[in-house]
Amino acid sequence: MAGLDKNTPLPTEIKLHQASHILEVAFNDGSIFQLPYEFLRVYSPSAEVRGHGHGQETLQVGKQGVTITGIEPVGSYAVQPTFSDGHDSGIYSWDYLYEIGKNQQMLWERYLQRLADAGASRTPL
Repeated sequence: MAGLDKNTPLPTEIKLHQASHILEVAFNDGSIFQLPYEFLRVYSPSAEVRGHGHGQETLQVGKQGVTITGIEPVGSYAVQPTFSDGHDSGIYSWDYLYEIGKNQQMLWERYLQRLADAGASRTPL
């Protein structure tokens, strides 16, 4: 795992909002991102989700309503959430959280399009 980019803003606060299923991350550049648990789950940086190379991603389906049941720090560079579906292998570095926070709208639209193209659903079976 590469170290942090020296230009990456660092989080000043991380809050789990269990009622609204939002992970709120505030960074030291003033950015605040509200990341839905489902969004974090479908964009997990784990090999299980992302594969081992471009084009090997596994489309995550049925993740609507997923929750975060726990979250642990990983050194001083990341957090590792445990999701209610048992997924716990994604390590979310500060630069990854910042990147997906900045691009949240575009990434979410891309995910919804991939679901539609696959004839799949966000709704759990």
